[in-house]
Amino acid sequence: MPEYAEFQDLPGYRRRIVVEAREGVVAALLEDDIHCLAVILRHDGTRVTAIEPQFDRLPWTTCPGALAKLVETFDGFLLAEVTARREKKQNCTHFHDMAVLAAAHSGEQGRVVFDILVSDPVDELRLLEVRRDGTMVHRWAERSGMLSTPAEVAGQTLFSLRSWIGTLDEPRKEAARLLQWAAIVARGRTMPLESQSKASELPLNCYTFQPERAVHAIRNGARRDFSDGSQVPLAGFGDRVLAAL
Repeated sequence: MPEYAEFQDLPGYRRRIVVEAREGVVAALLEDDIHCLAVILRHDGTRVTAIEPQFDRLPWTTCPGALAKLVETFDGFLLAEVTARREKKQNCTHFHDMAVLAAAHSGEQGRVVFDILVSDPVDELRLLEVRRDGTMVHRWAERSGMLSTPAEVAGQTLFSLRSWIGTLDEPRKEAARLLQWAAIVARGRTMPLESQSKASELPLNCYTFQPERAVHAIRNGARRDFSDGSQVPLAGFGDRVLAAL
């Protein structure tokens, strides 16, 4: 596999997250191969005054129903109560995480861009990286599901990083969580589509996979490969969302 200097040229999964904070409003946007969505969080400095989820692409026919659930979950709550612990599995996890991320940036002004790159496995080796505003924050290597570098995470899996992530300063902690989450999702890129197209057979981890909806859910939506360089995540949709703030 090529050296890290050529990382951006490796085929694989790409995710871009943009957070833009202005007075009284934060937009958090995400696009990857199967999702393109945004959450606009309006606030008075203490409490959420409105939650406005939007989307361009979602992977299941039932996913749009999660927009109302997100509003129910967070609208009117204190910003400090917009956390990952609040009804996440009853929500679309991606909308939920964007709401939490927006709340975390509600005291700021300006734009932050996270780019996440996960190479397709070669001999069971994947390279994982997250960049903040173009600067690398974390770079990990994973073989057969076990992290090998850097030394601080060697011997752990993506699912056992919570304690280590908790030791980091806030900017590195945030970036590590975003990389951890995306690297888990990225595994679906190389799985046969038929093995992930029956919602009723998948873990109860989100809005669509709850039993009352899973039996009706149908896989849909365009899949995009951003690693070939022909498209840029959040181009178009992101511009429209931010222009409307």
